[in-house]
Amino acid sequence: MTPPEASLDTRGNAPSAVLSCPPVTVLRQRADFLRAARALRRGTDGMLVQARNRDDGDPTIRVGYTCSKKIGNAVARNRAKRRLRAVVAEALLPGAKPGWDYVLVGRPGVTINRDFAALKGDLTYALRKIHAST
Repeated sequence: MTPPEASLDTRGNAPSAVLSCPPVTVLRQRADFLRAARALRRGTDGMLVQARNRDDGDPTIRVGYTCSKKIGNAVARNRAKRRLRAVVAEALLPGAKPGWDYVLVGRPGVTINRDFAALKGDLTYALRKIHAST
């Protein structure tokens, strides 16, 4: 089965919304997490957001997730990271800038139990404050 073709506008171009979104990848290397930890940070009720501008000319937005053992056992940590990934999927792109790394750190007791809409608001607020200071 072949994938569906993207619809073209009246001038024969692909939709601009698809082309204007920078790609989002996941941070995997420890060094990238450490670099983000030394850069800007904004704490909210549901999470801590660390961010840094890579200044490498690559428009990719990179996101990392971390939860310490203070969150709880492996099941609780994985649930907190799943919630953070879901928040990023819904609320990151409007406030994120191309070429930046973001690390979301879960908070004990709060990241798992906080209302999902409030978590999205926390991420939006943190991104707005981080980019207002740059």
